[in-house]
Amino acid sequence: MSLAMETPLIRARRLRRDMSPPERKVWAVLRARGLKGWKFRRQVPVGPFIVDFMCKEAGLVIEIDGDSHDAQIAYDKRRDGYLRAAGYRVLRLTNEDVMWELEASMRLVLIALEGS
Repeated sequence: MSLAMETPLIRARRLRRDMSPPERKVWAVLRARGLKGWKFRRQVPVGPFIVDFMCKEAGLVIEIDGDSHDAQIAYDKRRDGYLRAAGYRVLRLTNEDVMWELEASMRLVLIALEGS
């Protein structure tokens, strides 16, 4: 099946299998309620989009942005608008933040969770 023909569920499954190193690092912290008991899911379809991580209880979406996001600012803005309209707050972290400052990145996530 070509990538263009993938259903959101099949694409989410593929993205879970093929996570980037920064996504794997974040998931190692978030999985199994590893961040102060908050439940997260990874690569979750929300409408036409798939979010990297979601805490439904807190209404928080975490996106891990690589260099490609520099070229898709308008797309990300539209996507964030859709997610906000669906009731989610979006926290964006860069690959560099996660790889080099994981502890600080997770503190930002906790601040966002506690502000829910």
